Amino acid sequence: MQRTEERAGEAEAADAGGAVEDDAAPGWLRFWPLLLLGAATVPGAVLYLGGRWLETPVMQAWRTICLAVTVQALPFLLLGTALSGAINAFVPARVFNRVLPRRPVLAVPVAGAAGVVLPGCECASVPVANRLIGRGVTPAAAFAFLLSAPAINPVVLTATAVAFPGNPAMVAARLLASLGTALAMGWLWLWLGRAEWLKPAVRRGGHRAGGSRWREFRAGFQHDFLHAGGFLVVGAMAAATFNVAVPRSVLDAFSGSPWLSVLFLAGLAIVLALCSEADAFVAASLTGFSPTARLAFMVVGPVVDMKLIALQAGTFGRAFAIRFSAATVVVAVLLSVLVGGALL
Repeated sequence: MQRTEERAGEAEAADAGGAVEDDAAPGWLRFWPLLLLGAATVPGAVLYLGGRWLETPVMQAWRTICLAVTVQALPFLLLGTALSGAINAFVPARVFNRVLPRRPVLAVPVAGAAGVVLPGCECASVPVANRLIGRGVTPAAAFAFLLSAPAINPVVLTATAVAFPGNPAMVAARLLASLGTALAMGWLWLWLGRAEWLKPAVRRGGHRAGGSRWREFRAGFQHDFLHAGGFLVVGAMAAATFNVAVPRSVLDAFSGSPWLSVLFLAGLAIVLALCSEADAFVAASLTGFSPTARLAFMVVGPVVDMKLIALQAGTFGRAFAIRFSAATVVVAVLLSVLVGGALL
């Protein structure tokens, strides 16, 4: 009898516990009207407040700068990726072996000089250099072309002459300092470069027997453009952030010192990420700085900036981009000071 009563008591307790749990579970649902109201109003409030924040003058300026950098570079990115696709599909590998000297130390100046005749900006030169390496060109020569093409092509030199009227010395100084930077970095890679630093996203391309050259061209163009375009947007966003975050008074604080002005404008060129065809007009507007400092702005910008670092990291790897960009800045600043001191 006792066991029967104990079991009955346990059953009643269990039923009571279950009843408590059943009563407690619907308790969370008692607030469903508030939860439903929050689900309906909170996202709307976030969008409303976020929309108002995006319409502030600072964010409007940020959007304008980001869009301007992207749109400014996009035509040249299209040109460069189209050129890289054409190289992959239509140019036989033997052409590069004939044009470039077999000795890498001599191939560097030839590739650097080729930048004089190919208009484009840094966004265009990265996929072209990537494709050249894929076709068997020594990396040192490809990197010399990568740095010279956006800095000394006819469009850039003409824009510099227009931005600095009556000052041919500035055009000559830009040509010499930029070409010297490209050649020095090519030779420096031959001397100190290591294969493990370079992880190119190179597809051993070229025309395959029996395949359609136009199909290969479209495939290469699409791959390179989508790959480089994403990193271009990242660099443009970084440049826009700096533009709206640094006040004008900071610029004026550095213009008085010769050395600080050179270093400051070199750093400014990196973060502004201007297209090389337009940076001369910005440099000409910085009238408070010395001619040498403005020369450094125009020499450093086309070879190292935020979007170029992002493009290099995405194409050749972060290990390469960090080392190559840091060394390029040092070489470009030194040559700007030397050439500017002699000609300006």
